[in-house]
Amino acid sequence: MPRGNHTTVTEFILFGLTHCPEVEVVLFVLFLAIYVTTLVGNIGIIMLIYTNSFLQTPMYFFVSNLAFLDLSYSSAIAPKMLVNFVAQSKTISFAGCAMQMYLFAAFAEAECLILAAMAYDRYVAICNPLLYIPIMSRRVCVSLIAGAYISGSMSSLVHTSLTFRLSFCGSNVINHFFCDIPPLLALSCSDTHINEILLFALCGFIQTSTFLVILVSYAYVLAAILRIHSTEGRHKAFNTCTSHLIAVALFYGTLLFMYLRPSSSYSLDADKVVSVFYTVVFPMLNPLIYSLRNKEVKDALMRILERNQFSQ
Repeated sequence: MPRGNHTTVTEFILFGLTHCPEVEVVLFVLFLAIYVTTLVGNIGIIMLIYTNSFLQTPMYFFVSNLAFLDLSYSSAIAPKMLVNFVAQSKTISFAGCAMQMYLFAAFAEAECLILAAMAYDRYVAICNPLLYIPIMSRRVCVSLIAGAYISGSMSSLVHTSLTFRLSFCGSNVINHFFCDIPPLLALSCSDTHINEILLFALCGFIQTSTFLVILVSYAYVLAAILRIHSTEGRHKAFNTCTSHLIAVALFYGTLLFMYLRPSSSYSLDADKVVSVFYTVVFPMLNPLIYSLRNKEVKDALMRILERNQFSQ
């Protein structure tokens, strides 16, 4: 297409979830409550882990980073979404849209890698308990976390740079509540074939490889648990994994549905509903999953509450 036929896009309009004012007010109140709960829950988990000596273990080091990622990628989406519920203008600048996409993709892909590292941590703890401390040393844990952030950032940079090199010469209305890759590809008037291949290849590699690490780790964990003779021992070993398994099921279920499909099967309206769960709802649920289903976290929280009551 000739360059003269292109209209330079300087901003996008986020269509959002609805244009009904009454529904927007209800959604604003609902998602504000969810976002505040996300902030309080994840910051609370991070503070609890870093101020409690009983939780200074590799597993909780990973949990604190998971809480940070949930807090971060929710914060890349929720504030703008909340503003758009009550604002007349639902625009986002070209640069702002690129930054939102980059941050969300980087944090989400880093979370995949950290969930895999947590599965490996459970494998070592249950299958090789005597070697747990030397294998999962502080240096190894920090290296795994750093690798997750760097890999997520690099992958996101590829997606974001290629997406925003496309031409947007028609409508600038994004049929979504945030700047995600599929709706922007649908909006472009350029050939998006390479973008779709890279989206499928990079996301597919990260999500599939990390999912396989989780699957293999838990296959060994399950085999080890079944070899435990006492019912109490099996129950205790399994309880250390349930919170992580729930988080994995929620996170990977939606991501695999969203990004590992051919573009012909995209339904943007349906995808918006699914996106609400992994961008807004799940970051709120993870602190509840790791606190309500985890005895060590509950005990640490109770000690702090009892100490505060005692001091009064």
